[in-house]
Amino acid sequence: MSDCLFCKIIAGEIPSNKVYEDDQCLAFYDIDPQAPTHFLVIPKAHIGSVAEVNGENAAVVAHIFIVIAQQCKKLGLDSYRVVSNIGDQAGQSVPHLHFHVLSGRDMTWPPG
Repeated sequence: MSDCLFCKIIAGEIPSNKVYEDDQCLAFYDIDPQAPTHFLVIPKAHIGSVAEVNGENAAVVAHIFIVIAQQCKKLGLDSYRVVSNIGDQAGQSVPHLHFHVLSGRDMTWPPG
C-alpha cells in the first residue's frame, strides 16, 4: 500500500533501526519505546492486522514468531511480552500487521 508507513519502511523510503530482516519479515526498534527493549516485527507482505490473517498468509505469522524467539535469544532476553493491537479502540495506530516485542521492565496485567 502506497500510503502505509510500514510498507514505506520495508521499501526503504523511511529509515529504521533494523534488528533483523529476511525475505518475509522485518524487525526494527520502535521510535517511541515503551520498555528498555522494544522492537516491532512486521511481515513484508501487507496484512492489515491479525483480523486479516487467513489460510493463505498464516505461514508468515508462524515465521514471525520463530524470528521473535530467535532474536530475543540473540539479545539475551529471557522474559518478554509480544503484543499486537487490532483496530483503533485497541490502539492500532498503523494498519499493517505488527508485533511489539517488549522487555527489560516489569509488565503489568491487565495491560492498558
